[in-house]
Amino acid sequence: MSLDLRAAACLSLLLPLAAGCRHDMQSQNKIKPLRESKFFANGASARPLPANTVARGDLRSDSALFTGLRGQRPVDELPFPATREVLLRGEERFDAFCSPCHGRIGDGRGMIVTRGYKQPASFHEARLRGAPVGHFFNVMTEGYGVMPSYAGQVPVADRWAIAAYIRALQYSQNARLAELPPETQKAVAAELAKEPPPAGPPSPPSVPRNRP
Repeated sequence: MSLDLRAAACLSLLLPLAAGCRHDMQSQNKIKPLRESKFFANGASARPLPANTVARGDLRSDSALFTGLRGQRPVDELPFPATREVLLRGEERFDAFCSPCHGRIGDGRGMIVTRGYKQPASFHEARLRGAPVGHFFNVMTEGYGVMPSYAGQVPVADRWAIAAYIRALQYSQNARLAELPPETQKAVAAELAKEPPPAGPPSPPSVPRNRP
């Protein structure tokens, strides 16, 4: 028998042995759910969880809190009071995540809009002034049009804080002086009185007359 034939014969004998030495995922040591185990003394494969490893308080049983919807309709109220702290947090998060498109006052003229990005609707148009507050939360959660979802970047509480701040922005651009408390009306009137009157049209330049 030639040397090549001998080498081929040896190789054919070794291949089955090599195949029997596989230690990959198909032959790994594992336990299927709810199967018995001979490794543990009580014979159960499922083990008790270590203490303090199960998340509490994030069951998401309140769908309106996490979606902004009740059924298919946006909710009309915030899930917590719109305190000063909530509005300040909403302002800070709005400026960070929303103002590049929506502008600092929510008029839809943000920085990247001036660079060619599609302009979003102004929060001060009648349609959005009348929209339920849950609408804004739901748009931030699921996205709308060219706006992507911000659920991954902005936590639930911050999304509600931003929605509350949008309401404050809408009011700031559409409030009437008569709706403010008397003390605030006086303060606003005093500030307006300090402003100089608008300048009139410029007078035409004088033309020197030619003397005889």
